Amino acid sequence: MHNYLDFEKPIAELEGKIEELRHLSGSGTVNIADEVGKLQTKVDKLLLQTYSKLTPWQKTQVARHHDRPHAVDYINAWIEGFTPLAGDRAFSDDQAVVSGMGRFRGRTVIVIGTEKGADTEGRVRHNFGMAKPEGYRKAVRLMNMADRFNLPVITLVDTPGAYPGVDAEARGQAEAIARSIETCLSLRVPLISVIIGEGGSGGAIALATANKVLMLEHAIYSVISPEGCASILWRSGEMAKDAAAALRLTAQDLMELGIIDRIVDEPMGGAHREPSIAMERLAEAVDTTLADLIMNGEIDLKAQRREKFLAMGAKGLN
Repeated sequence: MHNYLDFEKPIAELEGKIEELRHLSGSGTVNIADEVGKLQTKVDKLLLQTYSKLTPWQKTQVARHHDRPHAVDYINAWIEGFTPLAGDRAFSDDQAVVSGMGRFRGRTVIVIGTEKGADTEGRVRHNFGMAKPEGYRKAVRLMNMADRFNLPVITLVDTPGAYPGVDAEARGQAEAIARSIETCLSLRVPLISVIIGEGGSGGAIALATANKVLMLEHAIYSVISPEGCASILWRSGEMAKDAAAALRLTAQDLMELGIIDRIVDEPMGGAHREPSIAMERLAEAVDTTLADLIMNGEIDLKAQRREKFLAMGAKGLN
């Protein structure tokens, strides 16, 4: 059974009817295959109509859907022989950042991802994907190791932002984020980042200052959450819908602005409806992108990454 979003109520009603009919059919007294087929056609058409014209706020809801594949799901599906590598060697191991080494499509890689958690217990354990300084310092440690051993880095971003707590600030949250960005920019190996759900603020850019940034069709990526923006500009969280539109946080907007490099299509109805298909499509896109970066050995990856981010916003200055 799907967890439906507010704007999916008409879809929920039709799929509810389908389930009722299938239950009746399973009793062996009624054959209603034709009726189920007609209703399924209506559902498919309604899904297409709904998801082809999502508003920025609706995309925000889809990006945050609890059933979307999380970083650990991608790691389990993609990485053969995954070996977790934990701790920042200074304070502790931050569960909001999952990381390790394994083989992706035959290549040994370092994988770093922000993990929100799939259920209540998991969300608490992973701090809802909000990393503390030790999480970013763990990421820096692994990226430096990747550079030392000439291993490509893949990062999976799904976070509302870095943890804003007093303890995190006391341990140098801003410095840890800045150091992670600096490390991303200094790598000599390929770095590919994928926005799989929510890319929030510095907590996201700390792991997404990459040679190539890929983004799922209904993911979001922004300097601040719509709710946070609304509370600052309008002093009201009720303006979040307007803030979402103003922030240009959708994959389509960001592609137009030159912030990301590729949009990967999701299954109809979002990645949460067909997680395995979404993960396979994204794997293909990452594999192709990584192969291009590795094969084009004449490119100075460090310089390319630096120029890529220096060029952002340059059009508006001319």
